[in-house]
Amino acid sequence: MRLWPRRETLNERLLRKGGLAGADDEATRPPWDKVGIHGVSRPAEWDAVTTVPADVRGDAARFVVLEDTIVIEDGPDDVEPLADAVPLEPPFRVEARRAGDGLWAIGARRIEVARLPGQEGDELELVSRQGFRELTVDGSRVFGTVPALEREGDYVVRASRIDDDLFEVDAAPL
Repeated sequence: MRLWPRRETLNERLLRKGGLAGADDEATRPPWDKVGIHGVSRPAEWDAVTTVPADVRGDAARFVVLEDTIVIEDGPDDVEPLADAVPLEPPFRVEARRAGDGLWAIGARRIEVARLPGQEGDELELVSRQGFRELTVDGSRVFGTVPALEREGDYVVRASRIDDDLFEVDAAPL
């Protein structure tokens, strides 16, 4: 038992007078600190992440693995050991970076591909809203549509050329 009562510190007194004493409970927590106020979390960027020891030249590589070939977008030509380390079925896109001597960090994500023969431009975007369609090719609006990119309802479909008439397709509802 104490002989002298414990004095309240200035901070404790200010917290008590401000109604914040014991502010660890949910009712007195400020609203910006509650779950859900921050919005929707970002979707995962990668479907698979791994590291692999590989004797590959360079420090970074970006490439697309298809059923029967590898299309290199950036980096060295000898990326087969990196592609073989990915536990996904083709087609998928890979970004790899050297993590140390002979060690590579790899991120891969599945992609959808489509053959679009006769298409001009490298970037296509088809937007459909309430039955109205708008097609842009390399940022310029053009007349017409691409039947292989059309979907049901309101949507936006982006297609990026991988090689020749093969495009990576990304579709999202509006």
